[in-house]
This record gives sequence, C-alpha cells and structure tokens, in this order.
Amino acid sequence: MGDQGTPALALPDHGLKTRHGADGPQVFDAIRRQWVALLPEEWVRQHFINFLVHDRGCPASLIAVERTLTLNGLSKRADIVVHAADGRPVALVECKAPGVKVSQAVFEQAARYNSVFKVKWLIVTNGLQHYCCRVDHSTGSVDFVVEIPDHAALSAL
Repeated sequence: MGDQGTPALALPDHGLKTRHGADGPQVFDAIRRQWVALLPEEWVRQHFINFLVHDRGCPASLIAVERTLTLNGLSKRADIVVHAADGRPVALVECKAPGVKVSQAVFEQAARYNSVFKVKWLIVTNGLQHYCCRVDHSTGSVDFVVEIPDHAALSAL
C-alpha cells in the first residue's frame, strides 16, 4: 500500500507526486499538468502513463488523457490515447480501478470507443492485470499479444 492507502500495482513505480488537497488526496497528472483527485482508477491511470513513458518509450507529448469523444450522441472520455509522431491515434487504453474485474464488458466499452478512434491497439488494465490486443479494422480480427508493445511498434503502419 502507498502512503495514501493506495494499492500496490503490477506496474513499475516511477514515483507519483501525491498530496493532501482541500478536497482530499490528490495525484499530479504530468500530462494534464494539474493535480487531480486520487481515486482508484486515477491511481491506475497515472501508473500506466508512467509505464508508457518510462518503459515503452512513449513521448509524454503524444499522450492524451481523458480525451473527449462523441458516441451515439453522448459525450464520453477515453482514459488514455497514444498518438504516433505524425499525430495519428494509435492506441487506446481503458483503465479501471484495481477492484474492478477486467471483463468482457470492459473490452466492449473500449471497442465502442475505438469505433470513433479506429486505433490498431487496445489496452485494458486495472493495474493488476493488463490485456493488449491488435485490431485489424479491415478484417475485424482481434489478436491478443503477451507484451504491450513499445511506442515504435504501436506507431508502425
């Protein structure tokens, strides 16, 4: 457990900045450059962002957090969208709290969001389990991979 009562995750600890703000525990989001409420899902999201930057070579400038999308007329937010150097979205990451099971429904949510972004890579994590699949939009096939690719592989055409 971390100092804010946060669970240990199956992700490297690159040292998140936390503080106790006026409304409770907060974590610093380096992508959005602001302090945000330290909720369980946010704990996972921030660790996964650090994993992408420090362990998978994703430039922080090519990561979008809580990217707004419109789906069936409703405004939704994708947790993390990774872009290639040319600005194309290449990976969509759906984060859940550690206590939330990574289920078929979570994958279906990510797939619905991907109907807007049309990225090649979908990643779903609850911080303890991570699943990554490559989507071929021309055939509709989905292939799971064992390891989350680095930024160069995520960006490859």
